Amino acid sequence: MFRPRVIPVLLLKDNGLVKSKVFKDFRYIGDPINAVKIFNDLRADELVFLDITASRNKRLVSLELIKNIGEESNMPFAVGGGIKSLEDIRQIISAGAEKVIIGSQAIENPNFIKEAADTFGSSTIAVCMDVKKKLFGKEQVWTLNGSKPSGYYPIDFAKLMEEKGAGELIVQSIEKDGLMTGYDIQLIKSISMSVSIPVVALGGAGKIEHFQQAYTEGYANGLAAGSMFVYQGPKQGVLINYPDKGELQIIKVI
Repeated sequence: MFRPRVIPVLLLKDNGLVKSKVFKDFRYIGDPINAVKIFNDLRADELVFLDITASRNKRLVSLELIKNIGEESNMPFAVGGGIKSLEDIRQIISAGAEKVIIGSQAIENPNFIKEAADTFGSSTIAVCMDVKKKLFGKEQVWTLNGSKPSGYYPIDFAKLMEEKGAGELIVQSIEKDGLMTGYDIQLIKSISMSVSIPVVALGGAGKIEHFQQAYTEGYANGLAAGSMFVYQGPKQGVLINYPDKGELQIIKVI
């Protein structure tokens, strides 16, 4: 029986793991390598690592850390953070990542996505869209960790990225980030129905039923979350976790 991928998203800051709420209030979670070891044991489908300060600080995510993750990980993983050149992508893939995730550079230079897809193949290139409403305005895609509006509306940007050759879109609601109250289903659905490439939902998941809703109502191909996989209980104690196969059976086939 087919089910969509269920993907923990781990945020990197100074080579440690952190978690945010609405892209603010960052809390230290622990060591990324320890998290990989636990997700190995729990048999996660795949992992995503995003360095949240790389683009703003004009640097690339740590290649040494990626190599360490690659040596430890038994599952595919994707990496984003500060990617600006084909050489950056080459180094990240050589270090062990299966895919790269591009955010700010996709906005600043959409043609870079075409160059990257032509060079490495569309399946290697994912684009992350961070979306929130502009004050007194419509939803836009934001850049630099949600600090700068791009001027792109989500559907327009999604179509542009598909046209340029992106193999996958990660659609994240900034306003839902870390709240664990559910995805922005309308946002996910609007993007999923506008493009033919896979769409990964991110931002707001807090329970298995949220996964099911994003899949059956939002038509997402992948279901990603952060807080849900690093917190446990109403007081949000730090505990790396992942649903077992029995729990994931609630995510029904459309």
